[in-house]
Amino acid sequence: MLEGYRISGRRAAEIAASVESAVGSGGLEPGQLLPPMRELAVELGVNPNTVAAAYRILRERGVIETAGRRGSRVRSKPATTGREYLRVDVPEGVRDVASGNPDPALLPSLAKAFAVAAEQGDREPVLYGDEPVEPELARRARADLDAGGVPDGPLAVTSGSLDAIERVLAAHLKPGDTVAVEDPGWGSLLDLVPALGLRTAAVGVDDEGPLPDDVRRVLGAGARALIVTDRAQNPTGAAVSASRARALRAVLREYPDTLLIDDDHGHGIVDLPLHALAGVTGSWAFVRSVAKAYGPDLRLAVLTGDAVTVDRVIGRHRLGPGWVSRITQRAVVRLWADGAVDARAVAAAYGRRRDALIGALAERGVAAYGRSGLNVWIPVPDETGAVARLLHAGWAVAPGARFRMSAPPGIRVTVSTLAVDETVMLADAIASAVGPAPIRSYV
Repeated sequence: MLEGYRISGRRAAEIAASVESAVGSGGLEPGQLLPPMRELAVELGVNPNTVAAAYRILRERGVIETAGRRGSRVRSKPATTGREYLRVDVPEGVRDVASGNPDPALLPSLAKAFAVAAEQGDREPVLYGDEPVEPELARRARADLDAGGVPDGPLAVTSGSLDAIERVLAAHLKPGDTVAVEDPGWGSLLDLVPALGLRTAAVGVDDEGPLPDDVRRVLGAGARALIVTDRAQNPTGAAVSASRARALRAVLREYPDTLLIDDDHGHGIVDLPLHALAGVTGSWAFVRSVAKAYGPDLRLAVLTGDAVTVDRVIGRHRLGPGWVSRITQRAVVRLWADGAVDARAVAAAYGRRRDALIGALAERGVAAYGRSGLNVWIPVPDETGAVARLLHAGWAVAPGARFRMSAPPGIRVTVSTLAVDETVMLADAIASAVGPAPIRSYV
């Protein structure tokens, strides 16, 4: 049944580790059926309850799924084979428009900010037991959140937005609970949810954000949490509009026990207003990272939310890393104080690059989307073929499989470093690649 791979172990943890190791190495493939529990118990000489416990561990880890009498099988996208591995290796001479990274030329210099922060650290060293949040960072962040209409709440600082989302989910949910996520959506998030032992429920997205009818459907079916990207959604560039926010708030009022997480992915790189949903439900969180505007390596995000949620996050954070470096926090404060990033200019630069590519594709009869942010999403009839043809033409794009669950195929193009003179060439290549594959003769 397992085509040569032999599951081993005597204890539940050992059996689970054997299966997970095989999935990670490719010995067990996505979708592959596992032996029935009683059959595997006989083969290993253990109690069936031990195998049942191993399979439960694997389900909670997001490695396998069970469908009643149809048995257990490796998930089609197991947590051990992250979507980040669904990438194109970029050969020498091929232009990389797949990375999802900001333009380094638009990121601020960090040297002065960290020098100032280090000097302050010498004068006022942070010691065990000190406050985890830099007071001036909290003050400035709170003022910015107030200006954006985000409800008042306590503040925490985490190592980026994904860290914040993971901690909020873990603070409220238990393995087996369902989380409503955008589809297409952020690949790392689509990996994280099953890795926490949670289930995903797909919510469709258009230019204005999540579709209200889809949100109502999945919440009505029992989803306990909803994660919404407010602006610069990855990969589609969607941004929640005022009218869409009203419609989504109306749906959420029907399900007030939903855990709501707002991810302001585009803060600092978009010129569209924020329409957050935070505060509609009893349990909520709003996260804002500095990664796209100030640099991914800063690993810092500000989190606010209802008092219970933030208290749980802070308490658990205290038992692990304790706090995000106050030197890093002070450096970010300095960057903010110095106006190191002109958000309007950055947004305009990315906007020109998105609009140029979308316009050039429209002239060639190719539909593309990208209302905000760094990326353009292009639906394609044959995703694998389009990626391969573009690579052959000298362009590496991101396959849509990294970002999809049940959404139709597509490719993602990161425009952050796309030069004006490259736009026409890329549009020509995409138009050629998304068309029917040429008929080949092997005579």
